[in-house]
Amino acid sequence: MTRRKDVRTERLRERVEELSGENVFACYQCGMCSAACPLTEQMDRLPSQVIRDLQRDDPSVLESNAMWVCASCFACEARCPKGVDLAKLMEALRLLRLRRALDWLSVDELPQERIRELPQIALVASFRKKTG
Repeated sequence: MTRRKDVRTERLRERVEELSGENVFACYQCGMCSAACPLTEQMDRLPSQVIRDLQRDDPSVLESNAMWVCASCFACEARCPKGVDLAKLMEALRLLRLRRALDWLSVDELPQERIRELPQIALVASFRKKTG
């Protein structure tokens, strides 16, 4: 019995590769990206797991918080022996998620006191990254 893939699932990897310009199959799962990442403690999936999920066309990767936590510091790319730019992959995942018109962050959910104490540039940058 063969499992038939959902068309949307099958296209996930293709869409990410198209948006990022990266080949997810260039990664051979050495784990250097996860070892280099300073934010893995905040992520629900390690960077190498995100790439593995993309290689398997697993749509649950779009529900992960890893793409939102990624600081695009390029530590992963600097340590990757294959030169895979994980920050570009994470950005592509964010774009796909936001194109679903599902914002990760809502202005209405933030308390007014918190908005007043945060730097404006941080708010603008965060809303650009996390809203569609």
